[in-house]
Amino acid sequence: MDITQQGYVRTDIADSGVATVTFFHPNHNSLPSKLLQGLIDAFESAGANPAVKVIVLQSAEHKTFCAGASFDELMAIEDMVSANAFFSGFGNVINAMRRCPKIIVGRVHGKAVGGGVGLAVGTDYCMGSHYASIRLSELAVGFGPFVIGPAVERKIGTANFIKMTLTPSEWQTAEWGKAAGLFQEVFDTVEQLDAYIAHFCEKLCTYNPEALLELKRVFWQGTEHWDTLLSERAAISGRLSLSEFSKKAIEGFKKG
Repeated sequence: MDITQQGYVRTDIADSGVATVTFFHPNHNSLPSKLLQGLIDAFESAGANPAVKVIVLQSAEHKTFCAGASFDELMAIEDMVSANAFFSGFGNVINAMRRCPKIIVGRVHGKAVGGGVGLAVGTDYCMGSHYASIRLSELAVGFGPFVIGPAVERKIGTANFIKMTLTPSEWQTAEWGKAAGLFQEVFDTVEQLDAYIAHFCEKLCTYNPEALLELKRVFWQGTEHWDTLLSERAAISGRLSLSEFSKKAIEGFKKG
């Protein structure tokens, strides 16, 4: 099977009202277009389900939380149409998370790279384990974190966004991520992370759902133009990805 068609997105809804959206891909939980669309569908479905009170986003079956976009798809880009479609993927997911009327809690158990960081900052309340190091690797392959940039900068500020963007080969620790505002909590073990998320979501489910909805709107106030902005940013990445510099960098990154 084509590796870009592998993996899954699954939603499990508990009696408590917690919907857990889980994604998996055998290549370090990278996200090809099929899985990105699966996440969009999952957030839209859970958001419209009156039985769902809160959503947890997590990945499974691998030590990495998310390795970002699919390099197999990236290497196959040959024109601006396919480039725009590819780079719009994570932007569309972030916008689906932004528009979702339910609070989304992020569970980042391991490393997050590129678009994986985008998923983390797209949640409303994100928690990680000690192993949840973060890195924006895009500049190393010829472009930059243009699409996820507004969401990253919104959470960690301009100075920290610049630091991550211009040091694409350096990992920042989970503790650094907490100090920067990306993670609300960081735990020594994944077991502690899971225990606290269960406790936190149990409490959220007891609160007024109308109040949570209004708070979600407040949290994302000022981002109403992101449908247009992230599309424009995707066009920048798409154009740069077609350059000879990027093609060579992507090939080298894939081999290395």
